Amino acid sequence: MNKYELAVVVNAKIDDEARNAVVDKVKALIERFGGQITEVDDWGKKRLAYEIDKMNEGFYYFIRFDAEPTAPAEIEKRMRIADNVIRYLCVRNEAA
Repeated sequence: MNKYELAVVVNAKIDDEARNAVVDKVKALIERFGGQITEVDDWGKKRLAYEIDKMNEGFYYFIRFDAEPTAPAEIEKRMRIADNVIRYLCVRNEAA
């Protein structure tokens, strides 16, 4: 099992309940492909470096998890079409 970190930027224009549902959906997606979530870091609302889809702000979440090497590709495939996810990036954590 490798250690990974998934950065997710969620639409800031949706309400708290919908935003929590998006984060829960991402967590369920990780667990569906055999990942074990170790930490969820909520950075809150931050200004984006540049405008994306006429939005200047987004909610940042960093999810650390352990998974098999094939899991990130499957997770990213599903994240590409997720509603209210502006951007995402999954990287392998070498230091841990």
